[in-house]
Amino acid sequence: EWGGASLLAVENAPPGWANRYGSFPPMGAPVGFIFANGFFLVLGAVMDEGTFREWGWRLPFLASAVLVFLGLWVRLKITETPEFVAASEQEAPPAVPIGELFRTSALATFAGTVGTIACFALFYISTVFIIGYGTKTLGYDRETFLGIELLAILFMAAGIVTAGISADKRTANSVLMLGCLFTIPVGMTMATLLVPGSLLSVAAWLAFGLFVMGFVYGPLGGWLPSLFPARVRYTGVSVTFNLGGILGGGLTPLIAETLVKQGGLSWVGYYLAGAGMLSLLGLILVRNR
Repeated sequence: EWGGASLLAVENAPPGWANRYGSFPPMGAPVGFIFANGFFLVLGAVMDEGTFREWGWRLPFLASAVLVFLGLWVRLKITETPEFVAASEQEAPPAVPIGELFRTSALATFAGTVGTIACFALFYISTVFIIGYGTKTLGYDRETFLGIELLAILFMAAGIVTAGISADKRTANSVLMLGCLFTIPVGMTMATLLVPGSLLSVAAWLAFGLFVMGFVYGPLGGWLPSLFPARVRYTGVSVTFNLGGILGGGLTPLIAETLVKQGGLSWVGYYLAGAGMLSLLGLILVRNR
């Protein structure tokens, strides 16, 4: 659905506004994070630890069912974009879009998948992994750490807005490349700033990391659609975004936990920096598109 949302935004955008419109689906990440973790923060304030662990943690998940029905209602109401309709009038859509995608756009699919890895790695390290590390290893209580995360996520929202505007003035590719380059110092400063007894340094790292996250995520809504022709664009955007999510996000918290145990937090930083360099390679492969 993220791929479809990006296409609806980008293909209906006024001239010169494609990346700003394309940044609306990525804005769902900080907004969703604020709602979800804000809910957990409220529950932590009104419930004792035992009650929360026994059944309280289920309430946010049950409440999210409302969004499922809202999403279904929106999905049933929308129509195809003018660009896809025009392409369909010229030639019928492929019977097996994913087959045509891999046959005609293999390089773009590879580059798009690799190019999204940094954003997922940075997000899941800065949220899922860090919340566990901050409470278990650094010794901060959950409510305090969630409060810091909620403040830091505002920097991600600011980064998405800034990146979307910059991408329209320059190119999405160049802004994403800048974000990938800054992912390296984010990784290199992890072990220095994420220390016990210094909430200020922890908050500074989270704010810096999530602001950079805005630059490696916000322009994806405009960049990924630009890699594919209209006939297979929906499939191409969805395949690359989700494969990148599996590789960059799905495995990252587990890998980070293993790296901490084996070599310390510095190794998680190296991993994050490596993800930034890998995505940079994907962007370089298709930088002229």
